Amino acid sequence: MSPITPPDPVDSDAAHLASLGYESEFKRDMSPWANFSLGFTYLSPVVGVYSLFAYALASGGPPMIWSFVIVGLGQLLVALVFSEVVAQFPVAGGVYPWARRLWGRRWAWMTGWIYLIALMCTIASVVYGAGPYIATTFGFTPTVNTTIVCSLAILALATLINFLGTRVLAAAAVIGFSAEIIGALAVGGWLLVSHRHHNLGVLFDSFGSQGSHSYLWAFAAAGLIGVYQYYGFEACGDVAEEVPDPGRLIPKAMRRTIYIGGAAATFVCLALVLSVADIPAVIAGRDVDPVTTLLDSAFGSVGSKIVLAVVLLSFLSCAMSLQAAASRLAFSYGRDDMIMGSRLLRKFSDARHVPPYALLLAAVLPALIVIGSKVSTDALAKVISFAAVGIYLGFQMVVLAALRARLKGWQPSGKYRLGKWGLPINIAALAYGVLAIVNMCWPRTPGVPWYDNYIVPLSAVVVVGAGLLYMAVHRSYGRSDAPYDDAIPKPAQGPARAEPEPSKF
Repeated sequence: MSPITPPDPVDSDAAHLASLGYESEFKRDMSPWANFSLGFTYLSPVVGVYSLFAYALASGGPPMIWSFVIVGLGQLLVALVFSEVVAQFPVAGGVYPWARRLWGRRWAWMTGWIYLIALMCTIASVVYGAGPYIATTFGFTPTVNTTIVCSLAILALATLINFLGTRVLAAAAVIGFSAEIIGALAVGGWLLVSHRHHNLGVLFDSFGSQGSHSYLWAFAAAGLIGVYQYYGFEACGDVAEEVPDPGRLIPKAMRRTIYIGGAAATFVCLALVLSVADIPAVIAGRDVDPVTTLLDSAFGSVGSKIVLAVVLLSFLSCAMSLQAAASRLAFSYGRDDMIMGSRLLRKFSDARHVPPYALLLAAVLPALIVIGSKVSTDALAKVISFAAVGIYLGFQMVVLAALRARLKGWQPSGKYRLGKWGLPINIAALAYGVLAIVNMCWPRTPGVPWYDNYIVPLSAVVVVGAGLLYMAVHRSYGRSDAPYDDAIPKPAQGPARAEPEPSKF
């Protein structure tokens, strides 16, 4: 009797995808480790902490570090909801196809629109933020022109890596993760061993950062360092068609991104807080760049440049992962014929197994945003201000769609399920997300013109309004015949009843 050959997991993945209405052109070359690394480098604890440490410490003092714990728990709830969805619908593109299956076409279109614009702004902000670090590393004075050139160079390198295909992207993600985690542990460990000025008790001392107000308001402002840190785990699902056994492996990668990325970010922040010699100087604004001050003091000129080289690699890895997520989302839009230019966006390179025009879009739009700083750095800051709140809006539109689907009878059927905990976790994830969005939108600069004080909610209104206008003028979402609204079970119809009209949402 001949032995029974077990089913090929790749064939079963293709069969599952076919049952969802798609035949993938991607190659499943991304290992579980590489998938996790992609999410980790998108989350990038080094980029997040180094970019916002000065602001957070000045706004709320050392207790701002507790925001990493609070936000980490909140985003873990969101990741658990996403895990159930991606396990059932492992389709490239992330939040857009998830919202499409949970709710419908129009809801999915707006979810993807908000998230895509936010990703483009985030790519621009990451590569632009790398400019000053490049200047410090190579010893020249950063100007607007040099920052633009450096930003475009980082962006071009990230685009090249993405164009080389899934296997190269996966390898680059693993290299980026390894360098960042080793760098974070080495730098943080050295600071704690040789340059620590405070004990753990300082984590409960605000140093008067709240002024005459309640510390709750100061902590909410400083806590944005945590709010801005914990996204990136969704990138693991954006490449669902490039991972074998995605229904089982991607939920694991998402949770690991939260656990390991959050722990790394908290450790880096802890090392910096305990090593800053003059915290009151940071709060008073006398030391506006405590990270550079600390690195120069702890490592010297040569050592600090080595650390900065690791930081630059983190910026590159982060931009690369963001581009991968944005391109898969744009490709998913194009494949479903949901947006103007779909014929180009859905084109696929058989040689590289990547969507070339979707990748170009994820390079050209951020480049234009960066070049716009030549006209007005202030305008660039206003555009980028939408990045984080847009990503959170995209997240919560999926969380809300999942909650609505549950209440209408959706029973998750993927390889990862929350069971009886699904509904309470979904509700808690939505409540957390709404509070985080309110915190990001809260006006905190009364001394500036009103439109600057309310720039975050205003930018969200502009993006949503532009999306609604597009939907009214160019009804491409209505032409798409790809599957939608199929998570919710449809009631059986008797022979005498007319067939219900398809959902328009």
